[in-house]
Amino acid sequence: MICKETLMIKFAVPEMSCPHCRQSIEQALTKLDPDAEIQTDLDARTICVETAASTAMVLSVLSQAGFAANVAQQTSA
Repeated sequence: MICKETLMIKFAVPEMSCPHCRQSIEQALTKLDPDAEIQTDLDARTICVETAASTAMVLSVLSQAGFAANVAQQTSA
């Protein structure tokens, strides 16, 4: 059995303002890592992602989906 190290990363996504934005972000991140766990908070405009993908990869996918993001917090899971 191979265990992947995952990261729990919280991102500030200022342009995420509606359910469609949330859906676009979740779809993009799921394509990157189908096993990712994603939590969104539209009011705070943040997302928390537990993923085996690197922070840089997540930021790149968010940017390609049209959402600028900043790392708010990162921890090993």
